[in-house]
Amino acid sequence: MRRITAGLCLVAGVVSSGVSPALSEDAVQAKSALIDQVTLPDVIDLKGVRPKADLSVLAPAVDALPASLEPLVAPPNLALPDAPSQVRIHELRPLTLEEAIQLAEFNSPQLKAAASRVDQAKSALRAAIAAWYPTVDLSASGLPQYFESYAYRNPDFATDRADESYAREWRVNGELKVSWDLINPARVPQIAAARDRFERAGDAYLIALRDLRLEAQRAYFDLQRADAEVRIGQDSVKASLVSYRDARARFNAGVNTKLDVLEAETQLARDRDTMTTNLRDQDQERRNLARVLGLPQDVTPTAATPARPLGLWESSLQESIVAAYNYREELDQLILDISINNSQANASLAAVQPVLSFVNSTSASRTAGQSGQPSISDIDMGDFTDGVQNSTALRVSWRLFDGGRSRAEYQRSKQAAEQSRFDFANLRGQIRFEVEQSFFGLRAAIQSIETTAIEVLSSKESLRLSQLRVQAGVGVQREVVNNQRDVTQAELKYAHAINSYNSNLALLQRRTGLDALVACNAVSLPSTKPELDQPLIPIEPTPLKTACPTVATAGSSVDQTETSPVQPLW
Repeated sequence: MRRITAGLCLVAGVVSSGVSPALSEDAVQAKSALIDQVTLPDVIDLKGVRPKADLSVLAPAVDALPASLEPLVAPPNLALPDAPSQVRIHELRPLTLEEAIQLAEFNSPQLKAAASRVDQAKSALRAAIAAWYPTVDLSASGLPQYFESYAYRNPDFATDRADESYAREWRVNGELKVSWDLINPARVPQIAAARDRFERAGDAYLIALRDLRLEAQRAYFDLQRADAEVRIGQDSVKASLVSYRDARARFNAGVNTKLDVLEAETQLARDRDTMTTNLRDQDQERRNLARVLGLPQDVTPTAATPARPLGLWESSLQESIVAAYNYREELDQLILDISINNSQANASLAAVQPVLSFVNSTSASRTAGQSGQPSISDIDMGDFTDGVQNSTALRVSWRLFDGGRSRAEYQRSKQAAEQSRFDFANLRGQIRFEVEQSFFGLRAAIQSIETTAIEVLSSKESLRLSQLRVQAGVGVQREVVNNQRDVTQAELKYAHAINSYNSNLALLQRRTGLDALVACNAVSLPSTKPELDQPLIPIEPTPLKTACPTVATAGSSVDQTETSPVQPLW
């Protein structure tokens, strides 16, 4: 103990005396190596004022299902079951991950709604562009119009005219008016804003497609984890049942105690309770996947393949961050928001600017009948009058004062554009954190796969030895119970590690736009536990290692020298 204490003190003395100058020198070098943030490129220079949605960066959604998946088309949008038989499950359908993604893309109402919003924005853009064209209006006040009147005048004032007059006429008149805004200051910014909204809707569709694929993947991974938990629970119940029967048989033979039987029975009850919980989780995950895929009301999906690592992530953390900055449509949306608000600001100022219009009006009329006749019988309906009028003019409208409303709207739009810049800076930091979070989670999942694989092998070996000890009469049932519980927990942790690895891998694909993965090759589990080349604790931050049993390809960012020889359990 004294030697250990002296060694620790010696190490502490060396650290306190020798590390500080090195740390201070490194700190100075790091400080001098810091990048001047002002020199970073501007996003407007990189992507432009109005970045366009690039549909080529993402594989399009499927527009048709294979023949084997056609029975799984979603029900009509307004369909609503009204009988228990319509929602009763009639089929458990095994699906692969690829089939699940295809069904989600084809059936998802959220994705169809996003595509509909793109069409709406396109129609709104067409409506805004129509402001460049003239308008033609046709109106008719009488088509036809019958007019009849009677007038009586005071005789004391009627000198040379009759006291009574009658009128009866048929009138037809129409007007054709052509208007064309030659100068309209609000036209250009309104069209620009509509075009930006159309591009923004395209970005929103790509975001919805990426989110849908991620949601389908995570739901499938969760179902695989639930299936693994059910399988582990079944194995645990079987092993506990065998232990309980053996303990009871030895008790009946007089070579065991009642305590051993009770311990085995307790472990069996505990495993059955865990199995019940796992079955509940499996049912929930199956229905959650059915919701994401939009399956028919009477179909429940199941996972056709067990959980295993999807592949290797070759990009480094820095490459992943830069890729996320380049491919994330959320950043493009905020750039478009800046452009939209600037266009709205210009349109607000147009309210107090002159508008010059060209107007041409042509009217035609026809009147049959007479008016001002002394009696109704004197009216000749054969009398008619035809008329045609045409007028051409330039009209100017100019609101000279609006109480400062247009200026206030201009300021509001400019302030909204400035807010979008703040939102861009905030989202930039959020995107980097999300990528780092998924990257660190992937690295931790790789380490967890290695450690839990060792834990599974060790716990199974411990269980085997404890069972042999009990059979030889030198062990107790408590050892078997404890080791059986350790095996169950180790296998559950291993299943969770695989789920965490795949989930973080899918998150990295969604958050960076990088879809290229190196596939894993299936291998068999060794019968003996491999030895470790280095201790597992402490776990220091290292570059990503491989979760696959194969050696990573050349050019990978995975550190091959730090890869443990332990083979995962698949």
